[in-house]
Amino acid sequence: MEYVPHVVAWNLTRRCNLACAHCYIAAGPTESATGELPTAECLRIVDEILAVNPGLLLILSGGEPLLREDLEEIARYASSRGATVVVGTNGTGLTAARISALKGAGVRGVAVSVDSLRPSYHDNFRHGRGSLAETQAALARLREQHLDVVIQTAVTKGNRRELGRLVAWAADEGAVAFNCYFLVATGRGAGLGDLTPVEYEAVLADLARWEGAYRGRMLVRAKCAPHFMRIVHAADPDSPVLNYETRCPCGTQYCRITPDGKLTPCPYLPEVAGDLRTHRFAEIWRSSPLFRQLREGVLGGKCGACEYRQLCGGCRARAFALTGDVLAADPSCVYEPADGALLIERLRAVSYGAEYAPALAWSEAARARVARIPSFVRGVVMERVEHYARQTGRREVTPELLDEVRRAMPIDFSKRRPFFMADG
Repeated sequence: MEYVPHVVAWNLTRRCNLACAHCYIAAGPTESATGELPTAECLRIVDEILAVNPGLLLILSGGEPLLREDLEEIARYASSRGATVVVGTNGTGLTAARISALKGAGVRGVAVSVDSLRPSYHDNFRHGRGSLAETQAALARLREQHLDVVIQTAVTKGNRRELGRLVAWAADEGAVAFNCYFLVATGRGAGLGDLTPVEYEAVLADLARWEGAYRGRMLVRAKCAPHFMRIVHAADPDSPVLNYETRCPCGTQYCRITPDGKLTPCPYLPEVAGDLRTHRFAEIWRSSPLFRQLREGVLGGKCGACEYRQLCGGCRARAFALTGDVLAADPSCVYEPADGALLIERLRAVSYGAEYAPALAWSEAARARVARIPSFVRGVVMERVEHYARQTGRREVTPELLDEVRRAMPIDFSKRRPFFMADG
């Protein structure tokens, strides 16, 4: 099977103005720029990544990426060569001028961290007094400049009961997605107490319910908890959440670059697959023993026996963090596989990350437009466009038809084009 990196997360720096309690790379104010990849090397790596997949989603993060003075240069270089570029930030440094600069550099959206609407909790969790107020002010500026926003929340025992309020607030703020992150015990997160498996199950059930309630208005997703797929499958088999070719995407559709150029399967799995300072991206991606293990290895324990292993497969980062084995069972899952149950396979003919062979004619202009869609969702979009075309008696896909499809959606994506449409 040809594995394609559809999403690459890049921790550009360990420097940060905050010192968040759960930070997986233990970023903070005491870190320096020593060891960070210089601009020229970053641009070379961008070229190497895009040589493997010219239409990927590139997430520029940190630490706090706004502390890199060359952030806009890197973003502009990648976006001008076809990547969909987004920035992950704590939000406190998003001045109007900086937002304008990011937008001018081709950044399509910003993921902002908000862990509570209570300053006493958020500011303490992020170790930054006044940080919630600063982040909320930044959200208003992002709206003014029409830049898409994703709200990211790390769920803990301290904010578990507030999640419903946070989801509703994110929708009212105009966020295109709400991502609920579950703890992986790495970096400073290793010192935090996690939810119990029973509590995981309850939160995931809530998220599945909210996903349906906000569908068409805002995406609601669970991160680092692939058993979300099992719960959605049981509750709502028609949910778009099930548009996935793989389970946990780490090392198969997704990877992470550290500030000093190491390539790992995901931000929460720090095991190094290779060094981009000495080896080309394509070589590591295609030949690394660690990546091959994740792609070809047999899952252990109950994850390997579970009938949902194709849809879920457990979080590989959490398995590694708690057992030292990337193929071990995910200890956060309460589900026990049913004896003799048939394997549950994915339901969609075309799923996120899959190629799609058009059945209808596409005009050259329509093909050019769809080529700008990130690769992980392009096949799904093309399939839906052709389905709409057949329903309306069309035999050719044109730019006019694409505009019509966007206007027919619950959200008018001709005005808002969200960038996060899948897990990873």
